[in-house]
Amino acid sequence: MMKDSAQSPIGPQQARPGTFNALRYRNYRLYWLGNFVSFTGDWLDQIALNWLVITTTGDPVMLGLVNLGRGLPILLFAILGGVVADRIDRRRMLITTQAAAMMVAIGLALTVALYDSAIWLIMILATCRGTIVAFNQPARQSLIYQLVPREAMTSAISMNSITINMAKIIGPLASAAIIATLGITACFIANAVSFTVVMATLMLMDLPAQGIVREKEPFLATLTGGISYLRREPILLMLVAVALVPTFFCLPYLQFLAVFAAHVFDVGAAGFGTMTAIAAAGSIFGALLSAHLQHDARRGSTMLLFMGGFGVALVAFSLAPSFYAAAPILFIAGAMHIAYNSSNATILQLTVDDAYRGRVLSTLFMSRGLRPLGMATMSLLSVWIGPRLAMGLMATVVVVFAGVVWMFMPRLRNLTI
Repeated sequence: MMKDSAQSPIGPQQARPGTFNALRYRNYRLYWLGNFVSFTGDWLDQIALNWLVITTTGDPVMLGLVNLGRGLPILLFAILGGVVADRIDRRRMLITTQAAAMMVAIGLALTVALYDSAIWLIMILATCRGTIVAFNQPARQSLIYQLVPREAMTSAISMNSITINMAKIIGPLASAAIIATLGITACFIANAVSFTVVMATLMLMDLPAQGIVREKEPFLATLTGGISYLRREPILLMLVAVALVPTFFCLPYLQFLAVFAAHVFDVGAAGFGTMTAIAAAGSIFGALLSAHLQHDARRGSTMLLFMGGFGVALVAFSLAPSFYAAAPILFIAGAMHIAYNSSNATILQLTVDDAYRGRVLSTLFMSRGLRPLGMATMSLLSVWIGPRLAMGLMATVVVVFAGVVWMFMPRLRNLTI
């Protein structure tokens, strides 16, 4: 298996073990701040959009279709985004995609304000946003390796997960308050403003020119080179599969909480935001746990245990008799999800050669496209068999998958980085 021996351009400091070690590096602090603001804005957008659709149409299937429109382009174009991230300067690519995403957020605000929340226009804008994310995320994740040394990578990935999940707490709660006081349009406007912070932090980073730029190499050669690399590294293929399967069957639970809030527990928009925030609080705990474990988080066995725990927690949530019984289970589900996800991302980052980093990591962001497909599947199942059984059945698939991988793939189970 290939391991990257290149040094990251992070300055003369020496990495020391510690949960928050990555924050010692100025470039990473800027990255962390920009991500926190951007992800918070994204959750304002996402909660407002999901609540707008479910309250306007009253149809879980339409909610699934809008999320499908947002996620299908990621599934289709994430690989191409990874190819571009390996060909051009990643910071320049991020600034361009953030500017485009800001325009989409402004478009959503205008749609709600001027076009009476036309669902067809919302679906078009959601699809545009998904296409932008397909090119943004591979570059965003690939950039981490340029900000910290190898020894701080576990901390950097865990801190990134903490950032995402802090935003999941603040974003949904803020969105509920903004919707109640200023209306849904204000959420989309606030999201548009957040992108300016991200672009500013990117421009303030002190980075040398990217070491690997393939602008002169034929685009198809870059694409096929990444595929050939994955075929030569079967352990990477297994790690990608472990990332993608739970994404389809379990991760739609975050969007599907809108259905539980409206039709199962009857707790309204405030309850929806609260449940999302509880899951995010668990996710922060899971990220801290992963960073604290450090070397344990680099083991295949630990990753598989966390993945199985994620599925079990969602099965339990689907059976919870009330909102108050479901809340602590959501905390556990969030913790297990991020602990498994951080472990998987750390192992991948420390295994892949930097020349192929964007293309390999882009396969993980196909998960952003699989999530809406999973959401659409869960929504359709909920129409036929009810929301509880739909979520429980899909989560059970992940529990079984974790057991099968554990028993029949010892190379992955025994993997240590």
